[in-house]
Amino acid sequence: MSYMIPKKVEVLGEDIQKSELKYHNKRVAVTKEFTFDAAHHLHCYEGKCKSMHGHTYKVVITISGFVNEIGISVDFGEIKTLFKEVIDSKLDHHYLNEVLPNMNTTAENMIVWMWEQLDQALVERNMKDQGQRLEELVLYETPTSYATLKREWMEDNE
Repeated sequence: MSYMIPKKVEVLGEDIQKSELKYHNKRVAVTKEFTFDAAHHLHCYEGKCKSMHGHTYKVVITISGFVNEIGISVDFGEIKTLFKEVIDSKLDHHYLNEVLPNMNTTAENMIVWMWEQLDQALVERNMKDQGQRLEELVLYETPTSYATLKREWMEDNE
């Protein structure tokens, strides 16, 4: 395979028109991953997690939308802002049993709380009015153990 250096950088208005930036009218999901560190312990649990301990949690956020006039469905920067303001600012380097609502701080409980917070933020930022919606959330408690939540499960409530 040979590699070539482009002879000319594409210029908007000359080589491509603004009307060509939107290639399709499909819903597309974009995903961004984040980490935060926090401590917790579980109640009514006989095992290591009974004692206070910490994790480097990984949160994988997937939001979908229809592409706008320049071909973007959801700006990655907006997802980062949502995470920082809605999740990270409340949980990073905190004792989860103290900062979350009364619940056992299992990944299964935490992910539903996170969904509710992110979904409300989408409403407050008028993102839902623009057709953007939370599709999937994954919360890793360890590199090999995680909880998953999908939009249809939150809507069906089964």
